[in-house]
Amino acid sequence: MACVYGRRRIGKSRLLDEVLGGRSDVVFYCADRSEAALQRARMAEDMARILPGFADVAYLDWRRLFERWQREASRGSALVIDELPYLVEKSPELPSILQKIADGLQRSGQKLIVCGSSQRMMQGLVLDESEPLYGRCRVIFKLEPIGFGWLKRAFPRATLSDRLAHYAVWGGVPRYWEVCQGEQSLWETIREEVFSPNGLFHDEPTFVLKDDLEGAAQAASVLALIGQGCARSSEIASRLQVPQTALGRPIKRLMQLGLVIRDIPFGKDGKDNKKTLYRLSDPFLRFWYAFALPHYSNASFGSLSTDIKSLQHQFRVFLGQSWETLVRETLMRQSLPDDATRWGKVGRWWGAGLDRAPMEIDVVAESSDSQTLLVGECKLTLTAKDAKRELENLEAKVKRLPFASAYKRVVVRLFVAEGGAFDCIDARWCEK
Repeated sequence: MACVYGRRRIGKSRLLDEVLGGRSDVVFYCADRSEAALQRARMAEDMARILPGFADVAYLDWRRLFERWQREASRGSALVIDELPYLVEKSPELPSILQKIADGLQRSGQKLIVCGSSQRMMQGLVLDESEPLYGRCRVIFKLEPIGFGWLKRAFPRATLSDRLAHYAVWGGVPRYWEVCQGEQSLWETIREEVFSPNGLFHDEPTFVLKDDLEGAAQAASVLALIGQGCARSSEIASRLQVPQTALGRPIKRLMQLGLVIRDIPFGKDGKDNKKTLYRLSDPFLRFWYAFALPHYSNASFGSLSTDIKSLQHQFRVFLGQSWETLVRETLMRQSLPDDATRWGKVGRWWGAGLDRAPMEIDVVAESSDSQTLLVGECKLTLTAKDAKRELENLEAKVKRLPFASAYKRVVVRLFVAEGGAFDCIDARWCEK
């Protein structure tokens, strides 16, 4: 038995089709929210494609249907149940039935693959010790977004700066990439698919979150506020007019779903709530709440070139923040181009320096052996002259950094997305 889960649009069904499609011994069934009897009839019809006569009888319960499939399906055959949580909603007894089927899979030589977009329910069904399916899956695969480096494959004619802009907007979700692979520019696609009321992604947060946040109005409101720039829990509580203590559960839920990330200054204890900031982890949700939501009620927004032009400065800031995030994410998986040091803890830092003056640093990382500290600044573009000045400023910051003296070695780097012509690290490093 195997389990594949992840957020909507991430490509779960497509992945299974790429791996198993074309085989004559595989049954694909995609569940919906119709009544159990109708779902059994539909599944039986799908099974009849490889087991003639399977749908000639009515199955009064799931046990009879699955037991017959297991008796008659050939060794090596597979049953794929997509959107399993929808079936469980109508038939709470289903996990116990599938438990017995799973226990006989090794003996029968068959495969059962369950899939779902409700991360909360899928995690509960297979990872909760109290659930019947706990321990039954030999493979549990949470499908994550595709890395920045794959954009070269998806957009072979795009420049490095264009690829960075695509990643800032769409992140690593393949469905978004697929829609953008036409001849239109990035902003033309955004105008038609995001800003337009008829666009495919006009109501994307509602679609993406409908399984995990349905009925959780407060959590959805917290998510929207964070997406609009409310980073502190005190500010979120004030906007919602609730006590700050009431935000514990909805924020915890959003973090468990991987929708929200907690930001704390490098080296600080995560329990220090005064220093904690929150941000959205998904690039497109960040873009949607920042750019689409303010104009959601304006059906004509984007139809004029001046509409898009009015967003350019804000987008430049957004792009810079995305570049910082990409640099930190890349550091967690690979070394610098000219330094083999592996990095463990990675983050950013803000606070008072040794001179008690406030300062911020975009990138701070500690080596795996805790001997080396990396201090970096991220810029979209710089001239060679400006880069020299920025590097001098960064070295001055290091001298004011409260914890820098605790390390044997301090490495200082500039990360310039479109650098290349001088001593800096550009976005090509992130593509490796």
